[in-house]
Amino acid sequence: MIEKSIYQDYQIHFSDSYTSNDAYYFVFNQDRELYLENNELINDISSLNINFSLYIGKYKDKDCFVVNSDFKQGYDLIDVYEFNKDLYLMGTKAVLVNDWYISHQYCGRCGTKTEVDEKDMMLKCPKCGQMHYPRIAPAIIVAIRNGDKLLMAQHSYHETIRYALIAGFVEPGESIEEAVHREVSEEVGIKIKNLKYMKSQSWPFPNSLMLAFEAEYASGEIKVDGDEIVKAKWFKKDEIIRYSSDISISDWLIQNFIDNN
Repeated sequence: MIEKSIYQDYQIHFSDSYTSNDAYYFVFNQDRELYLENNELINDISSLNINFSLYIGKYKDKDCFVVNSDFKQGYDLIDVYEFNKDLYLMGTKAVLVNDWYISHQYCGRCGTKTEVDEKDMMLKCPKCGQMHYPRIAPAIIVAIRNGDKLLMAQHSYHETIRYALIAGFVEPGESIEEAVHREVSEEVGIKIKNLKYMKSQSWPFPNSLMLAFEAEYASGEIKVDGDEIVKAKWFKKDEIIRYSSDISISDWLIQNFIDNN
C-alpha cells in the first residue's frame, strides 16, 4: 500500500480555463484508460483530439491536468492501477475527476448543460441551481482472524485473484461498522467481534474510499452466498497466496496479519 499522503507534494487548484507549457498530463479515454508514451505521461497534447482539459493543481511544483481524448494511435493504454508509484496518487485523483466530469456535464435533475463553478471543484446547473460535486462511494474491507488463521474468499468477479478479503460497499442509511457486519454475514454467513478500524485508502476502481478493518471470528459456519462469493476458507500465513501488486490496502491488511502471526 502507498502510505504517502497526497498532500506531501500536492497543492489543490481547479480550473477549466488555465493553461501551462510544462505539466503532467493525465490523459484518459472514455474507458478510463491512461495514455502513456514510452512508459511515461504524455508531455505534448497538441496533436490530441481533446474532449476536455481540467487543471487540478500542482504536484512537486509542476502543473497537473486531467485530459480526456479519444485519440489512440501511437500510445500505450494502461489501467491507473498499473501506473508507477511516484505518480499513482495523482493518477487516482485524475481518473476520479475525469469520471466525475464525464458523468455530470448535464444536470441529472433537469438535463441542462452544467457549468464549472468559479471557486470549487463543482459543476452547477444554470437553470435549476443543482450542484454536482465529485462522488465518492465508501466501501469496507476486513481481515477476519480466527486464532492464527485469516479468512479469505474467492470472488466471482475476480479473474486473476484466487482468494481475497471480504469487502463491499456501504448501503444508504447504515454506519460503516454496520456495513462490515452485514457484508460478512451476507457473503460468508459468520458473525464477527472486536471490530477495529485500521486505515483508509482512495481506490478509484471505480470511485471508492476503502475503509480497512480487522475483526475476530465470533461464531457460525462458513456458508458462501454463491453469487459474489463462490468459495471461502481459513488460511494460515504460509498458505496465503499474495497479490501480484502491493499497492492496495487489501495487501497491507494481509501483510499486517502475516507480520503479527
